[in-house]
Amino acid sequence: MPAVTSLGETAALRYLETGRDLFFYDREAGKAFFHATADLTQAFGGLDPWLDQARHFLSQRGTFRAAVGFFEQAGAVRRSWGADGEALWFDLGATWIDRHVDSAASYFRVPAAILFGNAGTEGLRALLAPADTLAKGRLGLGTYLEGAIQVRGICGLDGVTEWAQRGADVLAAGRLRGEAWFRLESDEARGFLLEVLPGFHMGAHKRLFGLLLQAWTGLHLPLEEGSWSLEGGRSFLETDGRSLFVPAVMPDREEALLAIYHTGAHLVFDSYGQDAIRALFAEIGMEHPPLDPDQRITWRPLFARFGEDMIRFQLIFDLCEDLRVDAALEREMPGYLARVVRAARGRNLPEGPARYYHEEALRLLEDARAGRLSAGLAALTTPQAGVVDAFRAALTWYANTDLPPLTLAERASAYLPGHSPNAARPVYPRRKHDSDAPEMDGGGGLGAAGHEEKPRESPQQAEGNDPDMDIPPEDIQGTGGRVGVGIPMPAKVTGRGRGVKGPRGGWAYREWDYRHQSYKEDWARVHERSLREYDEAKAMEIATAYDGTLRRLKQALQAQKPTRMATRRRQYEGDEPDLEAAVQFMVERRAGRSPKASVYQQRRPQQRDTAVLLLADLSTSIMAEAGDSGVRVVDRLRAAMLLFGEALVEVGDPFALYGFASKYHDEVLLYPIKRFADRFDLRARALLGGLSGRLATRMGAAIRHSSRLMLRSPAQRRLLLILSDGRPADYDDGGDPRYLQEDTRMAVKEAQDLGIHAFCISLDPRGGEYLPLVFGPGHYLVLPHLDSLPARLPEIYLRLRGHSA
Repeated sequence: MPAVTSLGETAALRYLETGRDLFFYDREAGKAFFHATADLTQAFGGLDPWLDQARHFLSQRGTFRAAVGFFEQAGAVRRSWGADGEALWFDLGATWIDRHVDSAASYFRVPAAILFGNAGTEGLRALLAPADTLAKGRLGLGTYLEGAIQVRGICGLDGVTEWAQRGADVLAAGRLRGEAWFRLESDEARGFLLEVLPGFHMGAHKRLFGLLLQAWTGLHLPLEEGSWSLEGGRSFLETDGRSLFVPAVMPDREEALLAIYHTGAHLVFDSYGQDAIRALFAEIGMEHPPLDPDQRITWRPLFARFGEDMIRFQLIFDLCEDLRVDAALEREMPGYLARVVRAARGRNLPEGPARYYHEEALRLLEDARAGRLSAGLAALTTPQAGVVDAFRAALTWYANTDLPPLTLAERASAYLPGHSPNAARPVYPRRKHDSDAPEMDGGGGLGAAGHEEKPRESPQQAEGNDPDMDIPPEDIQGTGGRVGVGIPMPAKVTGRGRGVKGPRGGWAYREWDYRHQSYKEDWARVHERSLREYDEAKAMEIATAYDGTLRRLKQALQAQKPTRMATRRRQYEGDEPDLEAAVQFMVERRAGRSPKASVYQQRRPQQRDTAVLLLADLSTSIMAEAGDSGVRVVDRLRAAMLLFGEALVEVGDPFALYGFASKYHDEVLLYPIKRFADRFDLRARALLGGLSGRLATRMGAAIRHSSRLMLRSPAQRRLLLILSDGRPADYDDGGDPRYLQEDTRMAVKEAQDLGIHAFCISLDPRGGEYLPLVFGPGHYLVLPHLDSLPARLPEIYLRLRGHSA
């Protein structure tokens, strides 16, 4: 009242009448009115026009949430955008009061600064314009604004218009699809944004960049899709030591090229070399760098000692290491530094603390070109300098710096064009003798990069070697489950391969011995190994060959999209009232309380809670031809697993891909191609393109370990798909075809007891003799024609998925 009484009795009476009407109309709206009075009177210089605007909320029932948002923000809007801006802001919201009160509530509750954006009143008008048309399709502002604001930040106002026009067509095709589009929850909406993002689109140029990288650095690395968020922000090219992760869009072609060269140079000049990293961690008193579950090194301990100032030290360390690497690259690529300086000069300087780091990085490169660096930093430009020298230089610099601290969000703009945080991802340490080209099974061939392959070495005892490398020359009589398909014959092994022991460690599992009707405890040992054969070209060739099949499959998958609806109760907005919540709300209001008005319920698509692990038999027999067809089993296996992965990505179920093989009971090998937490990306596809056969088929241990992996999935329904071309067998099974068959039967039973449905797809024409005993009737399928495998595998899964849902 003190803010109003000075305006005179007439104004005060009008004010009190409005407040009374609002309070009796809705308690929350009235309270918000009185609480905001002083601020609104001061901002507007009186009661006009906000008092008349306030009365507009009395025109429709259920407007209290919109009214509260209006009273909380109107004063700030008037001060920031003036009388015209506030009038426009209110008028746009008021039209939705008459049209759809929930939309009006969504509008007035969005912070006004976000609604106006950087374009002011015209930006607000342009942002809301498409919503008027969409309202005819019964799309409310609560759904529209959620995506429109993000699209405007990424693609600008023109992008919003195009996005809304495309979304109107999607909405007409299906309401659920349309709502997912406007919330930016669907893959098609994200795909659209990637299409219209301004800048240089990297996807169409990956092959060219890969060739340029190989030409200048000798590296042959897969270029995978990098991270991208709807919030936008600066795009960085990153590496994990094995792959380059390329963003969807970069500012221009020159920065993209600089990023490829600079990141590749970090790999070539040992920023991530195994010996260099060990020496680096030794500097802080750690003998062994910490590893994550994928055996990658995390850099956090290098920076953790600096506490809240760790971002500042990390940036200083990056300045020193980037100087070292850029100087080394300049020796190989004269003119590179000049290109970086020119690109940086062509950009606007960042705002805030990041500006000082950006200017410092630019000064370092200019001084390096002119020979003006101090002695300590000049040492980093010599050929002998390493990452440890950069770390020591960073410590000295940090101890004497006046560079300001900065936040993680500010850090992104501190880097020069083509540069990025060097510890953005955990990395696989690189060994000096590692070949960057995919290795070949045979000796004397050429790798993908055209280099002559090194001869195979004698077997090593250390864990982590490729199992194929561990098999020395040997003579094998009989199949022993290794060659051919069908019933194994007794295997007799002679030569250096006999008695080769598996590496220590791994996971120990029991194995069923039907002869004694008991388990051998801790008998089989499973080791997870990384495949080293990549063939991106083969994966692309397969995708091209099966393009028609994949298109037909994706059309069929639309029927498998989530269609069941789940109810979410006690929501602020929704499709219909939540009667129980509404009754409780009224009771609490009558009792004089101020309950939250969450009295609606929403219906959203219910995801089918199914996870699947595909376990493929990679024994040597897959390298054989199927009958007289002239087609190798491995060729169809690669295609089937690729199409299976594409199908699962389309349908959205969590899935994992593993291969397995064995060499005696103490070395059963599982090969992760895609774990549940991984994306089905270029690397996974390249691994599938390079699949080859190896060793034998101890299936029971592989099933037990796969069951263990599946228990980590939060899904309620778990499906284990086993793809095999023969019955279980191994070198040490004594030639008894029943021994490992019985153990596999018990492993399947153990999986079922854990709630895991095991199903086998077999290519063995004699599979009908033993599969019913191992998996049970109805839990296996024998494919009579190898050529049908690629198309049938995803179809079989979708049928099984439908039965389990």
